Amino acid sequence: MNIKPIGVILIIALCLFPAFFEDATAVESINWRSYEEGLAVSKVEKKKVFLHFYADWCVFCGKMAKETFQNPDVIAYLNNHFISVRVDTDKRPDTAMKYGVMGLPSSWFLTEMGEAIGTAPGFIGPDTLLSMLKEVNGLDTGS
Repeated sequence: MNIKPIGVILIIALCLFPAFFEDATAVESINWRSYEEGLAVSKVEKKKVFLHFYADWCVFCGKMAKETFQNPDVIAYLNNHFISVRVDTDKRPDTAMKYGVMGLPSSWFLTEMGEAIGTAPGFIGPDTLLSMLKEVNGLDTGS
């Protein structure tokens, strides 16, 4: 079988097209950091911290992970304006105790220096979280 050069190019293009299309539609994810790293980076980058406490067994934590933290607007806003920290309370009960976390999920907003601005207990939908993030980001916390 004699394949002409245009045929080779067409075959290569058809093979590469699905990979190109997959990259173009890939969803960005939140750049989660550990507690210690997140607090250190927030001081250097002068960004507020979004601190989220969760556990694998928590139903509403899973719902928030699937609905809220997969929302492209939430992802973009967190990655651009905050240092995002996620703490598994089963693995880090000391950190949860430090913040007095009694129920899950629990979301906190911290200044660039790690001081608490406020907290929001329970499931937070994407639109509500985005509004909260914008409000907190607009606060002058004196740093």
